[in-house]
Amino acid sequence: MKSLYLSIACLFAGFCASAQILPSFQLGVKAGANFSKFDTENTFSSDNRTGFYGGLWARVGGAGVFFQPELYISGKKTNLVSDATGQVNQVRFTSLDVPLLVGTKFGAIGVGLRVNTGPMFSLILDDKQSLGQATGNVFSGNFKDQAVSWQFGAGLDIKKLSIDARYELGLSKLNKDGYPPTKLNLFTIGLGYRIL
Repeated sequence: MKSLYLSIACLFAGFCASAQILPSFQLGVKAGANFSKFDTENTFSSDNRTGFYGGLWARVGGAGVFFQPELYISGKKTNLVSDATGQVNQVRFTSLDVPLLVGTKFGAIGVGLRVNTGPMFSLILDDKQSLGQATGNVFSGNFKDQAVSWQFGAGLDIKKLSIDARYELGLSKLNKDGYPPTKLNLFTIGLGYRIL
């Protein structure tokens, strides 16, 4: 009887190991919400606002390590609050985001926990904003065309579904020279579906 239990345990361990070691390719779609906040070095504070994102992800890996590039459209919003007057101003823009993540995955039999990190490159598609007189034209028409940030996150895969939570730390300022440095930090949550 002990040999039967030992055989079953070895078979299960081998299955778990092979599930993580064999190279694989996955492709899926993803959508979720982002909660953005400007990190400013000026007289304005910033409140979190909810935006959206949606697009594609791919995952290539083996031996428990993977590379996960993504491509999605993201709508980012935040409120700027003047410390001097208390006036609230909305800032909104859309970007094409390209995270390039490296991570590891634990688990087997269709359920796995992932942790990942890596750079993200954003291409600003527009800078439509509604700004009050307190901020003047500090941001109006003065966003750079790209931004760089770093993502840290974790995810849970259950068969073809995935749930992700990430923090995105802005590394480059969004506004052009001549204005106070402004970086964008985000917290994102998302739901994905594997199609391949």
